[in-house]
Amino acid sequence: MAAKEKGTPEATTETVPTPAGDARITWHHAPSPHTLLVASHGAGGGIEARDLRALAAALPGCGVSVALVEQPWRVAGKKIAPAPSTLDTGWRAVWPALEKAGLPIVAGGRSAGARVACRTARELGAKGVLALSFPLHPPGKPERSRAGELLATGVPTLIVQGGRDPFGRPEEFPELPADMELVEVAYGDHGFGLPKSADLDEPAALALITGAVADWLPRALG
Repeated sequence: MAAKEKGTPEATTETVPTPAGDARITWHHAPSPHTLLVASHGAGGGIEARDLRALAAALPGCGVSVALVEQPWRVAGKKIAPAPSTLDTGWRAVWPALEKAGLPIVAGGRSAGARVACRTARELGAKGVLALSFPLHPPGKPERSRAGELLATGVPTLIVQGGRDPFGRPEEFPELPADMELVEVAYGDHGFGLPKSADLDEPAALALITGAVADWLPRALG
C-alpha cells in the first residue's frame, strides 16, 4: 500500500516484498504522465544521491513519472550490497508493481544500479536504459571491463558519465552502437561531485544531467 511521503506531497512510498527481502519504491508522480523512469541506487549509497534527486524533481514537470527503487539490502539497513545476482532478483520482483502504472518504462540506475538495469532491460521489457555513472571497471583496473553488460542492453541507452570518474572516464568507453549515447559531465567524479576549480557548479551540472535525460527520452521511446 502506498503512503504519502512527508514534506513532498507529490511523492508516495510503496513497500514491495521480494525473495531478497522488502524493497521500497518512492514514486514521484507526473500530473499527466506519458512515461515512467525507474531508477535504483549504487552499492555505496541510496536514492538520496544528487543525480537521482534531481531527476525526481525535474522530470515530472515534463510528463515523466519517476520511481526510485531502494534495494532490499538498503531497506534492511545493511552497509554492504549483496552479489549482482541478488540485486537482479530484487529488481525483477519489483517490476510488476512498476508495470501497474500502465506506462512505457525506462529502466535506470546509478553505478551498480545501472548494471542491474543493463543486465535485465530486454528480459523485463524496458523501452530504454539510463546508465548514470556506469562502473565500466573497478578503479585502477581497466582490464576488468564491464563493457559487455552495457553493450548487451538491446534497447536505446543513455550513459551519463563524469569526466573524472575513476570507474570509467568517457574516453575509456568503447565505440557505441547507434542506439547508445554518452553525455559527459565535465569535471564530475563518480557521484557527479565537482572540484572547486571547475568552471561549472553543482546546479549547472545537475541541470545538464536532467536536460540530457529529458531530451533523450522521446528518442528512446521512438
